[in-house]
Amino acid sequence: ECRMEFDRTLRDLRKLQVAAHEQDLDGSRLVTDEGVLAQIRRAPLGVVLCLGPYNFPLNETFVMLLPALLAGNSVILKLPRRASIWFGPLLKVFAEMFPPGVINVLFGATENLIPPLMASGKVAALGFVGPSSVANQLKAAHPRPHRLRTVLGLEAKNAAIVLPDADLDLAVRECVKGALAFNGQRCTALKILFVHRSVHEEFSKRFIDALSRLRQGMPWEEGVQLTPLPDLDKVTYLKDLLSDAVKRGATVLNPRGGEAAGTLFRPALVGPVTSTMRLWREEQFGPVVPLALFEEVDEVIHYLVEADTGQQVSLFGEDPATLGALIDPLVNQVCRVNINCKCQRNPDTFPFVGRKDSGEGPLSIPAALDAFSLPTLVAATDQNGNRALLQGVIEGEHSRFLRR
Repeated sequence: ECRMEFDRTLRDLRKLQVAAHEQDLDGSRLVTDEGVLAQIRRAPLGVVLCLGPYNFPLNETFVMLLPALLAGNSVILKLPRRASIWFGPLLKVFAEMFPPGVINVLFGATENLIPPLMASGKVAALGFVGPSSVANQLKAAHPRPHRLRTVLGLEAKNAAIVLPDADLDLAVRECVKGALAFNGQRCTALKILFVHRSVHEEFSKRFIDALSRLRQGMPWEEGVQLTPLPDLDKVTYLKDLLSDAVKRGATVLNPRGGEAAGTLFRPALVGPVTSTMRLWREEQFGPVVPLALFEEVDEVIHYLVEADTGQQVSLFGEDPATLGALIDPLVNQVCRVNINCKCQRNPDTFPFVGRKDSGEGPLSIPAALDAFSLPTLVAATDQNGNRALLQGVIEGEHSRFLRR
């Protein structure tokens, strides 16, 4: 995951460069409409505050940092507490490449550093990946919230729906990856599995078998798929979720599921999960996999309609008519419907947004360039020599905004 994140960030940088160049070329034309001549470009917002997460600290931070810089903004970069080691080798590079004041780096407790920045009213845009509760507090601290542009990647409770005709080998393989890649610490992870009653026994059997073959260990060991969690508080939280589910009638279905040694937590498949349990709604953000049963797909649609989040969903089935009938209501509840594959963000050129409490503004390429800039134009009536005047400004390179 770490190696892939690094390579992905480099790919994103190259794609952003191409997108920025294309946007610049598109803005280089003089356009005329209703007798008005103009050149329309994107202008920076001002100071952008970027707060990346600990789970994918490089990529999730850079998908905000890089577009903000390419759009011409200065950036205050708050390093994630648990992942600041990522940025050590980069700080010297930042200092060498950019003039003073372009990238400003902060490290420390978010609750101490960020509220005064927001209260100053000088932050023009906020890029944040984390819980919506924190995002709400940050936005509320700004004295002129109508001036604040926000790009937010927030929580999700992405569901998988396994239909009676699903290819169970495929569904299990994708659900295991979707729920447990990076220990389930991804906003795009599958956080609850809805499995039709007619296939749930076979699905559970195959899922448990797949869990038994996942190797636990330290991140630097080859072939390891499950690693320690970031702190003991996370282990305590997951155990509390499991205890609540078991107390209310669920069972930990795989042997030794939920056992922990320090911060190494054995993944747990727990079910059947019902609406009385915390796991029904809470985003566990870890290696606990809730399994819920359904008879009619309307039950799952109702769950998604009532949910506070709305990022993605995964559908597993083979009948075009059934899938088509599900797609239509689902696209009004989530922003990506995945067919026979896990929820994911890739490729980063595709839109990545969320409904409800799952996000605000786009985090994808090239939409992020637009998110951290505003359309701005220089205009004149197309008469009295104004066209020649504007051409003179452009050809003489007298302006950095009005240019070829």
